[in-house]
Amino acid sequence: MLQSKFFGKTLREPPKDETSFNAKLLSQAGFIDKLTAGVYSYLPLGLRVLIKIQDIVRKEMNDLGGQEIYMPALQPQELWQETGRWDSLKKIMFQFAGRGDKEVGLAPTHEENVVDIVRKRLNSYRDLPLLLYQIQDKFRNEPRAKSGLLRGREFNMKDLYSFHTDKEDLDEFYQKAITAYQNIFNNCSLDSMVVEASGGVFTKEYSHEFQVPTPFGEDEIIFCKSCNFAQNTDICKLKEDNKCPKCGQKLVKTKAIEVGNIFKLGSKYSQDMKLVYVDENDSRKEVVMGCYGIGPSRLMGAVVEVFHDDKGIIWPANLSPFDVHLLLLSDNNVKSNRAKKLYQDLTDQGWQILFDERKLSPGVKLNDADLIGITLQLIIGEKTKDRLEYKLRDGSQEGTVKESEITNLLEKIYSSKKVN
Repeated sequence: MLQSKFFGKTLREPPKDETSFNAKLLSQAGFIDKLTAGVYSYLPLGLRVLIKIQDIVRKEMNDLGGQEIYMPALQPQELWQETGRWDSLKKIMFQFAGRGDKEVGLAPTHEENVVDIVRKRLNSYRDLPLLLYQIQDKFRNEPRAKSGLLRGREFNMKDLYSFHTDKEDLDEFYQKAITAYQNIFNNCSLDSMVVEASGGVFTKEYSHEFQVPTPFGEDEIIFCKSCNFAQNTDICKLKEDNKCPKCGQKLVKTKAIEVGNIFKLGSKYSQDMKLVYVDENDSRKEVVMGCYGIGPSRLMGAVVEVFHDDKGIIWPANLSPFDVHLLLLSDNNVKSNRAKKLYQDLTDQGWQILFDERKLSPGVKLNDADLIGITLQLIIGEKTKDRLEYKLRDGSQEGTVKESEITNLLEKIYSSKKVN
């Protein structure tokens, strides 16, 4: 892609009405555009990253045995009245009158919808376990939509719903889901912790959150460095420096960003919505459920909160919107032709290249490259002679390389970053 033709220009300054790093940098670098508080458009750069995150999530859900579906956001009042959540979620659910004075709402979550689908089709215990998931936008009337993609009123969500014959089968799958979630965060280069948290409006049991420790997080967690004890401060009755209830070591408090959550729903929705199956003795029994959420859009914001510096974003290789940012920093015709040929050769090999051939100063181009944060920068300038400069955006490697060595360099960088 030629950068002169690429839609979504960088801004000289970040938007003044944004406070979080992810909102400032993603807006300034041309990844997103704010429509209103908590609602963003994804420009070409942003959509490329979002799709990469979705693909990482989708692979793990498919590997778990999940089957992808797609449910509507617009839902009737009657469905939500079955569980009593039309009234209990009024503060966060967008509700309004539709045609014929029928009340409808925009789904903040999809338990009711998925149970309605399954109860029409489920018969025997032989149909279980069943794993259905979707990747779709959700809507919540968030009172504090001030953290960019971390807390939106419209946001992208992957929600998986599992249906089981009994609690034991749910417990077994729940552990598999934890492993799958950890794989997702590892493939996004995030170090996550499994943290006990409130079940909120979903369940009376503790749920589990996946939290990424960072000074820029909105949540606070209490955890032990010596064992796996970790709780959100919303439920934790212990304080920092107290003894860990599991191993006796001192507890630590840190800020963190929640990047996923999972819940054991039990039979709540089965009871409310009459979701049953027939067991091997021809008895009717309630289905046991779990739900598992990851917001790809929130995950994108979290990655930027963790991976940035004073120059801009630093994308992990798995999420980089392009493989290479090729920068032409010379007006010399020979250099220009060389850059064009290299761009075409690498593109023909299947690499994704953003080629900055704009007639702007080297300083502007280099600043834009650091702001956008593509993993690898290749530079053709007056100083490079018959070689090219290269630089990894995270600062871990830089130097010069022959054109004949570029493919090997790319393969070395990206083979170690492939999604597992």
